[in-house]
Amino acid sequence: MKKSLIGGLAALMLTAGVAFAQEDAVFIQIEARTSLNGAQQSVNEYAGSLSDVNGFSLGGGWYGVALGPYSRDQAQSVLQNLQRRGLIPSDAYIEVPRAYARQFWPVGAQVLSDLNPRPSPTVAEPTPEPAAPTLEAEPVAPVAPTAQADAAPEPVVEPEIVEETPRQARASEAKLTRDERKDLQIAMKWAGVYSAAIDGAYGRGTRRAMGDWQVQNGYEKTGILTTLQRAELLRQYNAILDGMGMAAYNDPRAGISMQLPLGAVAFDRYEAPFALLDGTGVVEGAQVLLISQPGDRKTMNGLYEIMQTLEIVPLDGTRKRDKNGFLLTGENARITSHTEVGLRNGEIKGFTLIWPTGDEERRARVLGLMQDSWERTAGVLDPAAVTDAGQAVDLVSGLKVRTPRENASGFFVDNRGSVLTSAATVAGCSRVTLDGVFDAKVIASDDTLGVAVLRPAQSLAPRRVASFRTDTPRLQSEIAVAGYSFGGRLSAPTLTFGTLEDLQGLAGEDELVRLALAALPGDAGGPVFDSGGLVVGIMQTKGETGNRRLPEDVSFAAKTSELLTFLNSSGVRAVSNSGASIMAPEDLTALAADTTVLVSCWE
Repeated sequence: MKKSLIGGLAALMLTAGVAFAQEDAVFIQIEARTSLNGAQQSVNEYAGSLSDVNGFSLGGGWYGVALGPYSRDQAQSVLQNLQRRGLIPSDAYIEVPRAYARQFWPVGAQVLSDLNPRPSPTVAEPTPEPAAPTLEAEPVAPVAPTAQADAAPEPVVEPEIVEETPRQARASEAKLTRDERKDLQIAMKWAGVYSAAIDGAYGRGTRRAMGDWQVQNGYEKTGILTTLQRAELLRQYNAILDGMGMAAYNDPRAGISMQLPLGAVAFDRYEAPFALLDGTGVVEGAQVLLISQPGDRKTMNGLYEIMQTLEIVPLDGTRKRDKNGFLLTGENARITSHTEVGLRNGEIKGFTLIWPTGDEERRARVLGLMQDSWERTAGVLDPAAVTDAGQAVDLVSGLKVRTPRENASGFFVDNRGSVLTSAATVAGCSRVTLDGVFDAKVIASDDTLGVAVLRPAQSLAPRRVASFRTDTPRLQSEIAVAGYSFGGRLSAPTLTFGTLEDLQGLAGEDELVRLALAALPGDAGGPVFDSGGLVVGIMQTKGETGNRRLPEDVSFAAKTSELLTFLNSSGVRAVSNSGASIMAPEDLTALAADTTVLVSCWE
């Protein structure tokens, strides 16, 4: 595709870029590759016939090939000439320098150094322990090197704070700003001695709180904090954030600036619409997402629904949404999650804080600092900022989709949508669903039979309900189990065929029948059909214990006589009939699809 250029066009490309204003510099983006090796090959090919070829990292695992830099007018002329001659792709376009990051070709080149390269997320150095609670950590200015770099530094002598009399304490207190006085009230509220408004006004309530704090900490009760006592109160207040590294963090690609606990999390990668900051190990399970994407209310509502499917948003929590944004919170035994998202000017931005459950005081302080420092800046994350690592069936933008603790089977037993299933499947679940959509609750259970009845939270109208066989089926007759053998990976139940081997269990249990059938764990709770489509039992888990392992093709089912008694006592009126006709295989498959449901247990 690439051809040599005629002299005039080559001259245009060689001289373009020497006579344009710095702020007007642009590039011609001609190709993007998902691997560095691939991008290097493209660069070498283009460099054989074109001038001004550059290779840049684009972020998110992408690498770009670009020509330039040029002025915008020159770039437009070069772009048209090269596209007309078929030397570059027809979808090449003009791009600004800030779209590019590190340059990998030509080796050692720094084309972006004078062209305002796209900044990476910046982190301000954490401040020393603040003298007052603050909602915005300022970066520490770097110390300039001295002329005598090798000389031992002069020791820093901290001024001694002399304990004050009440009169001196009142005089030093008078020099505090209103914000400093409010900070002390915040700290006393945290210490549990102050419950009034944070207003910076020191009335009787504040004085009483100061006295109470003094008593708690072994000081003389005067109701007026000395300079030393104020410093101690604030030290206690801020001690909980030790090691959190709260500091200003700016991500120009996401267009978000805020305080983050950079001792606990660090930037990992972009998986649009998220900038992922994973835990450093200082706080087990800590994670932060910066959320940024272009879109409208429909896009935002879609994000709201998708985020509720993620593991990082536990089921128990707040769900609020309006036209301008949404709030999601969740908590389980492992993590506590808080998500805030807002829509403004076609940009959807927000954040998620994930923190270990049980560390509530520190989490609340970190979250408060994040909320109060939150700021939108120019820019929004490119939807194409994704990596290969983030794409998988069980991932959304690199984050795990919430999955059930266990999947098994069940089947409709009345027209109200009641479902009979395995008791072991639904034991200890915080939530049970039918077909992954409909919430259901356990209304009755029998551990001896190993069965439970589920009632859907909303009324369901099954296509068909199972009919139970009342007479005794013949030994060695053909049977089929309908179940979600593969844990819900398939959209319809699977039929597994076998034979009825015995009318009791191996130990003579009258409530069981034994089957010659190789069942899978997902089949538990599924109906066992005879050749006429009547239910002759419900599939049991094998329940193997110790060192005993049954042959693969040995399975058990609870008898219909026992099931009918259990259902009747549970207030469920099941349909029953005697066996007779034989059903065509395709009709049995259709019956299984209509009556069998996926039962999921969620933590």
